Amino acid sequence: MKLNVGVFFGGASVEHDISILSAMQAMAALSQDRYHVVPLYLNKAGTLVSGKALSDVKTFKSSTLVQKKSTPVSLYKSGQFVYMKPIKGWGKPIRLDVILPVVHGTNSEDGSVAGYLNVLGAVYGGSDVIAAAIGQDKVIFKHICENSRLPIVPWFWFYGQDKEISKVAILTQAKQLGYPLIIKPSNLGSSVGIELVNSEAELFSAIERASQFDEKIVVEKAITHLREINCSVLKKKGQHIASVCEEVSKSDDILSFQDKYQRSGKGKHSGPSKGMASLDRVIPAPISEELTREIQDLATTCARLLNVGGVVRIDFLLDTQNKQVYINEINTIPGSLSFYLWQASGIDFETLMDILVDGAIEREQRKEKLTLSFESSVLEGFKGTKKSS
Repeated sequence: MKLNVGVFFGGASVEHDISILSAMQAMAALSQDRYHVVPLYLNKAGTLVSGKALSDVKTFKSSTLVQKKSTPVSLYKSGQFVYMKPIKGWGKPIRLDVILPVVHGTNSEDGSVAGYLNVLGAVYGGSDVIAAAIGQDKVIFKHICENSRLPIVPWFWFYGQDKEISKVAILTQAKQLGYPLIIKPSNLGSSVGIELVNSEAELFSAIERASQFDEKIVVEKAITHLREINCSVLKKKGQHIASVCEEVSKSDDILSFQDKYQRSGKGKHSGPSKGMASLDRVIPAPISEELTREIQDLATTCARLLNVGGVVRIDFLLDTQNKQVYINEINTIPGSLSFYLWQASGIDFETLMDILVDGAIEREQRKEKLTLSFESSVLEGFKGTKKSS
């Protein structure tokens, strides 16, 4: 009997379109022999819709076409199972055995979708609410890395709304780090809002632009002799395992949104963008075996620290001058689900999706063994709304 697998994507995020690309790839990789795939698209207005046409990227070239080819739906729980039903009409409810979130950015990957599915009581894949939220917030993530003595570049942060009040303190800290610096919003991915500044004159204009995307601003010491190395981690049967490493190329001083999603790539990735799979990369990364093992060990340590689920990607900065490796950030739902790293590690995309589905079911089985409530007599003696002494 096939499992009904809902693929949840979209959301009110600046990475909305990237989520669509990743979801198209994920749905295509789910085996038709084992699963009945149910698209669950959350549009920018916050309406959840479904329909067979939503598994075809061509549908999303027009919002009118999306509306025409989809039906607004709601999710609800009845008994042990979660169902999807049309909001209007008498369509038959569809049981959703597993839901896989393929969302990116704020209002979605940041724990929002995981929290919704958790409260709903759905069996869902990927990271739980806490891991997802920490992974999205660079400030909290960096504090946890520091506390656990994991290597990160020198940095500081502040609230964007305080930039005028704290101008002197910001300038002082920036000078202590030394230019060049990287300015970035705390809660975004896909390189949105990130800028390199080389002097004090450029600092506050970059901060102003980053403040358009998030309330918290991160300032990091830029590495001038830099190589960017990524490694994916997969939670399989309760264990975190690391993929091969990759080195990514960039057209400017920093890896931009355009580098990631608007370049056609070469060879088998030529033509229209295929999400993160379109990025020019070298797999495996041309680094020593010793350095590869160091990065893989850091990746799995970081993944265990946050107790992430599903598949994640951890991005590293390699200072070639002092041979130092730094953890840059974690992507709890990486673009294209990092399938290309797992293909190079001997796990094809279809098998990767099987592992994500199995991981969702295994986590639900573990949760069922926990005590989540207990009987109490708190309400028995309650006699009204008046305050008692």
